[in-house]
Amino acid sequence: MFDDVTRAFAQTFSPPLRRVLLKAVGLAILLLFVLGIILQTVIAHMVTLPQPFEMALAIAMSLGMIAGAIYLMGPISSLIAALFLDEIAEEIERTNYPEDPAGRALPIAQTMVLSAKFFGLVLAVNLIALLLLLLPGINLAAFFVANGYLLGREYFELAAMRFHPVEEVQALRQANALRVFLAGLVISGVVAVPFLNLITPVFATALMVHVHKRVAPTRKVTSPDDIY
Repeated sequence: MFDDVTRAFAQTFSPPLRRVLLKAVGLAILLLFVLGIILQTVIAHMVTLPQPFEMALAIAMSLGMIAGAIYLMGPISSLIAALFLDEIAEEIERTNYPEDPAGRALPIAQTMVLSAKFFGLVLAVNLIALLLLLLPGINLAAFFVANGYLLGREYFELAAMRFHPVEEVQALRQANALRVFLAGLVISGVVAVPFLNLITPVFATALMVHVHKRVAPTRKVTSPDDIY
């Protein structure tokens, strides 16, 4: 696992993936910025306070946006991953596993639907974890466990679906549940670090490509029907 993590982290900043990383970071920042502006606008119209309470509210909102960005990076990364999955996976597979059969790119519509479903699920779980801030100790554990499971599950399945039908992917994940969960915990750790969490889509995809290669022999894909 340690080797997979270090390789994925190094490759995230390597020249071949640097362009993808910059695009993913730019898109994540844009989405967070838009969400922040919408939230600020809604609150500003709903709440009117005299000075100095208005300034205090503005400061509180700014701090809340920073905290919210940490919690929202997991759901947002699940959407961004769909856009760059195949580009990242192809580079990792070509560089590290040149002798293995090449995976087949997933239809963008399919990856977007899957990512949208995960986005809703991850967002709901993280909102629950945010509410658990009132329970010291539990909130942190809930954040890492929930994101470790959900992000590990999503990124592994997206990487594995380049080679296997959905049923095989789910069976493969369940058979290697602990390894996938531990890799997901690493991803959730990256998500929890401000600014570093912007690399999540690239790092997580690279990591799960390595994890998939370790746990599953690949078979040559000859037609779309092999997967779909």
